[in-house]
Amino acid sequence: MTGAGESSNGAAQAPFRHAPADWTPEAAREIARNEGLELGEDHWETLRALQDYFARHEDAGIRRRALHDALEEKFHYKGGVKYLYTLFPGGPVAQGCRIAGLKSPSGAFDPSYGSVS
Repeated sequence: MTGAGESSNGAAQAPFRHAPADWTPEAAREIARNEGLELGEDHWETLRALQDYFARHEDAGIRRRALHDALEEKFHYKGGVKYLYTLFPGGPVAQGCRIAGLKSPSGAFDPSYGSVS
């Protein structure tokens, strides 16, 4: 069995330092597979970013808009949140949090908001 920073196929090479205790890359792959996604490097980078954000802001509470803006800033060089919707068609916050083992902030799911599919 691989740990939270290991991967049998090399997809999750960097450690997941802020992963929830009960989360594993294998669990993420299974959730993604059930949702029709195959995780690539950009997916793993997004999952790490979500887990890192939650770890840094857990005491202040997680606000959907602030998380959305943080993802926009972090991934701006690739096209921001619009690009992340191509990776996570169910929403980079809602679907990304689900796959990252995190509780989505309230209001994170709106199928009509920002969809690129």
